[in-house]
Parts: sequence; structure tokens; C-alpha cells
Amino acid sequence: MPLVTPPILAFQKLLNSSIVALLLGSTAPVSTIPEPGISVAGTCQEARKPLFAVFGGGGAPSYNEIALEKNVLYFQRTLKAMGYDPKNAAIFFANGNSGEATVRYIDPSSGQQKFKVPQIPNLSGASSPDNLRRLMQQTAKQMQTGDRLFFYFTGHGGHNRRDEDNNVMLLWRDQPISVRQFTRLLDQMPQDTTFVAMMAQCYSGAFANLIYEGGDATRPLAPQSRCGFFATIKTRPSVGCTPAVNEADYRDYSSSFFAGLSGRSRTGTAVASADYNRDGRVSYAEAHAFAKVDEQTTDLPISTSEVWLQKDVTEKEADKILGQPIVQILPSARPEQRFVVESLARKFSFNLRESFLGNLRKLNQSRYGSEENQAYLIRLQSELVNISVEKQLRSKGDPAKTSDFDRILKCEGGSW
Repeated sequence: MPLVTPPILAFQKLLNSSIVALLLGSTAPVSTIPEPGISVAGTCQEARKPLFAVFGGGGAPSYNEIALEKNVLYFQRTLKAMGYDPKNAAIFFANGNSGEATVRYIDPSSGQQKFKVPQIPNLSGASSPDNLRRLMQQTAKQMQTGDRLFFYFTGHGGHNRRDEDNNVMLLWRDQPISVRQFTRLLDQMPQDTTFVAMMAQCYSGAFANLIYEGGDATRPLAPQSRCGFFATIKTRPSVGCTPAVNEADYRDYSSSFFAGLSGRSRTGTAVASADYNRDGRVSYAEAHAFAKVDEQTTDLPISTSEVWLQKDVTEKEADKILGQPIVQILPSARPEQRFVVESLARKFSFNLRESFLGNLRKLNQSRYGSEENQAYLIRLQSELVNISVEKQLRSKGDPAKTSDFDRILKCEGGSW
């Protein structure tokens, strides 16, 4: 199945051009899933620890794969590795503590499908809409100035074909929560607080609209500091929902993002440092950059700042950027962006003195035959566009737009 949709809608016409069409081919059908308490510590401002909330699991046993449960367990191990007590994270998963065997897995000894009871320490309850609303309302009441909430969703997503900016995450019993429904919960948070989302579901890129009031991109940025990181763009499914039990074989955004953030893979091995600006900590943005290079899948990871930058890019602008020598684009790149460009260019033996399109013309077809390599090339071209559009934004001298963008960047530059 050919890989198709680029990270920005403005690329769609460009990708139908004679050059890039050689790489991506025709549009592939997308499978659509049918839509259907945190304790706040009172410490000093800078030392206040982030709050953590996790919702995960499938909407029903038939697609409540064990990989989703293992993602939650890896998240808890990541917390511990970074000096946080996993008991302080609010965890809601599938059917919760009802005792039903709802987690689907393949028994390695027999190869047969089986089901088991969720086994997640300190599980707070089911991943129901009611629990999500209660948690967010309670947290909003408890949060104080300077508090930060990190929200992780590892589950399934639904594709809203009528409005792709309002896709859904599917909670237990196939109950959908849309972008706008979710964002209205965030609107209740105090103004001087920060919300960071990491969402790994299919079509998750639509949730980048959580930066706006009510989740509506036609409205202003929310008064709170909000940002997010997503496994893939709003028009594509993501990977990682498997009933296989061997975590060493897992390749997905959650695995790569948390490995980059913590320096430890889900199997416990050390990974290369993602501290690309060498400031002694790994930011969310740096973990996201790590995932773009590390994740060997068809996912197209994207963040709120990247969606914000790309929303107004025209075909002509993208064509011009991708026709420039890569070496001329790199000087304005942030360290994590430079890492992505140089790493992915190296993967395909690109000459940095030539343009992306020039390199692409010379690329042997065998080098981009796999869907994974096609995804890597789309990630590279997207990064080049992001760097260039940000430079253009800053050179135009629009204080309001620059201020909005810098607010999002500051949020994405946070860390645990």
C-alpha cells in the first residue's frame, strides 16, 4: 500500500506533481474505526512537579490490545526512571478494575488469541468519558499558578470524514470524545497553567487544535499554555496496536518518544541522548525529534507548533523551499530540527548542497520502495518546510503571530 498524505494539506497538490508523485504514488484507502484524581503538591513555583494523567486501552475487548496495556506500564517505568512516583499518576485504562478479562493478546506458546484482566499497578478506573470529565474538572479546581499537567493517551482514534479537525479518541465501550469536546474540558483550567498532551492514536494530529479556545482553529489561542505531540497527522492511521507480547518488537511513537525523553528504551537499554541543545535536560520537542528519526514505521509524527506553521503554506511556497539547497535552510534550524534533517538526509545519502527535490530525482527507487522509507522522506521534507516557514515568520515582523508561535514553542520546550 503506497504512502500518501503529507503532514500538511498544502503539500497535497505538490505531491501530485510529476517529481514527488514518483515517490508517493496514488492515494491509499484509510481504514476507519467506527465512530461512536490527581494530587497537587504544594511546593515552590519552579520546583513544582508536573501532574500526570493517562487514558488508554481499546473501546472493546476485540481491539483492546496488550500493546496498549504495555504502553501504560512503560509510561510508569519512565516516570520512575526520571525520579517520579508512578503512584501519583492518574491512570484510567479500558474497563478499569471491574475484573473482566478484556486485554487481547496472542499466547506465544500456542499462537492462539486470549484475553486477560488488565494488570496495571495503581489503576484508578475505566477509561470512560465520565471519568475523563471528572478528572479534568477536579484537576482544574486543584491546579494553582505554575502547575503543569502532562496527559498521555494510548488508545484508538476515529476519523471524522465530515470534519477532520474534529476527530475523536475512542474510550471504553466505543464512546468517542472529539477534539472540541476534549478541549472544552481544558478551557476550565486556570490561565497560568500548562497542559501538554502526547497522543498516539490514529488520526491524532487533529488534536493539535487543542491550542485554540474550544478546539476551534478560527478562534484565538487559549489563555492557558497548551501544546501537544501526536503520532501522526489527522488524515492517517498510526501503528502500534498489536496483540503480540514481545516488547522488543514494538515499533511505535510511544516507544520512541518516551525513549528519547528518558534515555531508556522500553526494554531498559540506554539510547543516545536527545539533549540536542546540550542544556542538561531533554525537552518534549527534543523527544519528538528523536522519535522522527528513531521510529521505523509509516507514522508521520507532528506537533502543535508544526501544525500551526504549516496551516497557511501554499503549494508555491512549499515547492520553492524544497527546491533550495538543504545547506541554505539549516542555519536557522533549532538544534533538534538540525538533528532530524541531518539524520534523515544521511539515511538516504543526500547531498546537503543540493535541494530535497534534486536529491529525490537522483534517489534510486529501491531506496524508497518501502512504506517506512517513504515516511522518512515525508518527515524530512516536512522538517525543511517547518524550518523555512519559521524563518519567514520571524523576518516578516508580525508581533502578534510571532508571539503566538513563541507561546506554543515555549510549551513544547518544557520537560518533566
